[in-house]
Amino acid sequence: MVKRREHGFWCFANRPLVAASAAVFLLTLAITPSDAAGKMVAFNDKVAAGTIVVRTRERRLYFVLRRGQALRYTVGVGRAGRQWAGKSFIAGKHIRPNWSPPPEIKRDRPQLPDVIPSGSPANPMGAAALTLAGGQYAIHGTNAPNSIGRYVSYGCIRMYNTDILDLYGRVHRGTPVVVMP
Repeated sequence: MVKRREHGFWCFANRPLVAASAAVFLLTLAITPSDAAGKMVAFNDKVAAGTIVVRTRERRLYFVLRRGQALRYTVGVGRAGRQWAGKSFIAGKHIRPNWSPPPEIKRDRPQLPDVIPSGSPANPMGAAALTLAGGQYAIHGTNAPNSIGRYVSYGCIRMYNTDILDLYGRVHRGTPVVVMP
């Protein structure tokens, strides 16, 4: 097994974990609402095509396709006191990542292991993660699809697994991300 740390996540190369991850992923897809896919909507903010815009109050993520149009996804966002706003960019792209709880989460939940492997039902990262530069935040899938559309996280942006996989295929490292209140 090869182990390396990337952007706050431990990544393991292990074939049995990949098989287990695939099984959990397929189960998660089965319980994801059918209306989860991004919806084409009018979008008039003055941001460049290819930008991800998260509107925390709306609990929506927009991927701007061209001036006046975007794909809209429903997301879970930070709880009161854990929300943030600002600009960043996608620093990393990870399929079925392992998860290492950041210090703040470990402090609040010391019983968590230091690493939760990919494919574990306890892994909150879901099918994929887009890590953001400048911190420990990510736009990622989820192991709790009922949390989408709510104020639930420590600041990360949660998406249905089908949605994060769709977005993952549309973006690249360096894609700008704007998070608004």
